[in-house]
Amino acid sequence: MNSLITGGAGFIGSHVVDKLLDLGHEIIVLDNFSTGRPQNLDHVKNNINLVQCDISQPGEWQHLFQNMDYIFHLAALADIVPSIEKPDYYYRSNVNGTFNVLEASKINNVKKIIYSASSSCYGIPDEYPTKETAEIRPQYPYALTKYLGEQLVMHWCQVYELSSISLRFFNVYGTRSRTSGTYGAVFGVFLAQKLAGKPFTVVGDGAQTRDFTFVSDIVNAIITAVQSDVSGEIINIGSDNTYSVNNLIELLGGEAMYIPKRPGEPDCTWADISKAKKLLNWQPKVSLEEGVAILLDNIDYWREAPVWDKESIATATEKWFEYLS
Repeated sequence: MNSLITGGAGFIGSHVVDKLLDLGHEIIVLDNFSTGRPQNLDHVKNNINLVQCDISQPGEWQHLFQNMDYIFHLAALADIVPSIEKPDYYYRSNVNGTFNVLEASKINNVKKIIYSASSSCYGIPDEYPTKETAEIRPQYPYALTKYLGEQLVMHWCQVYELSSISLRFFNVYGTRSRTSGTYGAVFGVFLAQKLAGKPFTVVGDGAQTRDFTFVSDIVNAIITAVQSDVSGEIINIGSDNTYSVNNLIELLGGEAMYIPKRPGEPDCTWADISKAKKLLNWQPKVSLEEGVAILLDNIDYWREAPVWDKESIATATEKWFEYLS
């Protein structure tokens, strides 16, 4: 099989590359390295075709879709605050980029495309666990643009019969998650703080819960989806559980410092994954305890990551409070 992965040098994408190589696929990776790291693919660089390009602009890269069986569209800009500050960048990357990927897929008659969607589209849900039918309430441009990309994928599936599945990921964590850039995902923040011997900066009282889902479970869902006969479906992918941030602190081991709760964030994220179980015969395997142990075994990966403290976080999230309050 021939597979192309956009964002394949990133956190989730590089793990998808590993899995596809194990399955014997010939692989092309597209990445502009805005957030992805070439080092994530150093161990397989002789076994893949790695192309640096920007999918937000049509270009020669679209010819690489010829003779591709499967497209895994993982390239996107993430993070909340930058999306508030530069929504045009996010629209170009997450919406225009998805359009360009879909057009290249359509023209070249690929067999199937898997889209990495975001559970942030639910905003602050009314019900937990949250079903795919829940109201869509994006709270910031990142969430909106990922949802718009998803709608494009479903529309191309409907109109052009481009076989597609959109997987809405919940709170993914694991090895190779981003170590640089803006203030963001809790695991990267906490692991850098632990290495530096600093207290963990916990938002609010730490009682809020998150559906922390280990990256290997995400990858298995992606592979199961592409191998299935399912098409035209939006499917939640989560851990089938929800854990408090205080619980995470206990597992990581260390002191906590509590900082103000941020507007626009839910008190809970928790996927209803009954649809994934039914349609894909998929379910998660890695508990939070097991996942955290794996991260601690690989904690040196975050040694060069920025160490955030109360003051730097306050500065980094000024726009968050300004626009989402």
